[in-house]
Amino acid sequence: MRYSYQRETIREIISNTNTHPTADMIFQQAKHRIPDISLGTVYRNLKQLEAGGDVRMIYDGKVSRYDWNMRPHHHLKCKICGDITDIHIFSDDIRSGVQKKYKFEVDDVEMTIIGTCNKHK
Repeated sequence: MRYSYQRETIREIISNTNTHPTADMIFQQAKHRIPDISLGTVYRNLKQLEAGGDVRMIYDGKVSRYDWNMRPHHHLKCKICGDITDIHIFSDDIRSGVQKKYKFEVDDVEMTIIGTCNKHK
């Protein structure tokens, strides 16, 4: 993939946050650095970054969000504010349980646990 200042800026925006931003959030931040960038350019570059394995798209049930953390991990999602947080749970027990009970060969486990974050307690 050829170098692109716009794509590199978008990658930096995603990698400098743990909030799992939406394309619109990324677009708003990118406009501060590249005033003439379009939302379409952001979407095109997000697809290229995802295809290149630089970011992962997470669909949270309502909107697509982007994650720079490519290591295996799971998420907590607050049902009130929508924040998504990375968590690390050992998932081999889940994998082996599914394989035994359903005779299903598991390649990967992606979990989103929904609840209420500590900001709303």
